[in-house]
Amino acid sequence: MGSPDISQERLSTPDHPNGYDLTCFLTKLELYLIFVIKTLEKFNMKKRPLTSNLIFAVLVYLTNGAVVGIAVAAGPSFDCSKAAGSIEQMICKDDALSTLDYKMAEVYSAASKKAVNEHPPVLKAEQRGWIKGRNDCWKSEDERECVEESYRRRIAELQARYRLVPPNGPVFYSCNGDPRNEVVATFFETDPPTLIAERSDQVSIMYLQPSGSGSKYQGRNESLWEHQGEATIVWGYGSPEMRCSKRR
Repeated sequence: MGSPDISQERLSTPDHPNGYDLTCFLTKLELYLIFVIKTLEKFNMKKRPLTSNLIFAVLVYLTNGAVVGIAVAAGPSFDCSKAAGSIEQMICKDDALSTLDYKMAEVYSAASKKAVNEHPPVLKAEQRGWIKGRNDCWKSEDERECVEESYRRRIAELQARYRLVPPNGPVFYSCNGDPRNEVVATFFETDPPTLIAERSDQVSIMYLQPSGSGSKYQGRNESLWEHQGEATIVWGYGSPEMRCSKRR
């Protein structure tokens, strides 16, 4: 029995007659659920209307691990038959990396919609630069770890920069006893967690790092380490530490 082609279809239910856009179903379990529903429709095997509640119940059942060993893969966002280089070929062969690539495409699409009025239009150029950097992971000692980390950080960066996840903050820090020496940080529950820090007209994105105590975020040349209500901030390569406290 062949798989029904669901790539260009919409799934209609009695309570959603306009249908669901199937391009939003990204995970393997969700794709499997749609495959099952379309198969039931094809052979007229369903006993009752496919309501949203029923669909949700089946999805919960699947995600709780009742169905194991389902081999329905969404694949990456690019055509694996045209994969160029060892890194793209590795992504095509690795389900977890393929899923990250598909998520990247989804997040980049959402960011592009928010960046439509961005001047200068930097997002597309930055993304091309990121792809080149990802493909340079062949130089890394652990190529797969390099690729996975590259995806996770870029996805988190886009989600934070374009507010694709809810922000927490802003939090205002006064540094070295001078209220004018201020750093403003906005936190985001991405994976890994991120913050966007602003000082004067400069902006830095930082990622949460392992720390024995407190919360330590590291950017390219900036860092913020908060512990017991106080923060140590370094702003710029080789710059001295600043002692900062939250502004009440």
